[in-house]
Amino acid sequence: MARRPKAPKDMSTLFNSTTGTLAQIQSKTNSLSLLSDIVRQICPDLPEDAFNIANFVHTTLIIEVKSPVWGQRLQFERNTICNQLMIQTQGKFSHIEIKVNPQGHRQIPNQSTYQQNTLESNSIQTNSIKNRSFSEKKGSVQSMSTTTAENLLRIAKNAPKGLKETLERLAANVMNNK
Repeated sequence: MARRPKAPKDMSTLFNSTTGTLAQIQSKTNSLSLLSDIVRQICPDLPEDAFNIANFVHTTLIIEVKSPVWGQRLQFERNTICNQLMIQTQGKFSHIEIKVNPQGHRQIPNQSTYQQNTLESNSIQTNSIKNRSFSEKKGSVQSMSTTTAENLLRIAKNAPKGLKETLERLAANVMNNK
């Protein structure tokens, strides 16, 4: 069976369309941002990340907050928010549901990213094991320079007795390994 070639569609026609999935998503996103602005105007003291307009279903607006404290603050302003929503949306929303969801504001890691990160961390762990055995042979202070050791000796001159001894031993160890 032969394939029918399809002409590519211009992306601007997809975004500017008034019907279809993208148009519905765009409409809902715009509505959620407008509703968020209404709540923010009524409660300007709420931090930006304290609440999230989660969804709206029929005549109910669902607001997620990340702590019970902010939930109580919104409960206190519930009637004012509800009245303002009735005015702004021509009676579309008449109920508000406030849910406390402390986990809702955290980003969920992408599964493929999570797997890639675990693979990277495993390779880093094996490399650190190899480097540890190398550093045990070479000495644990190999990365310190002689100028650093000289500076440690200068600091040790004015340091208290216990710290002075430790700094001198550290500097001597660096000088012996070089």
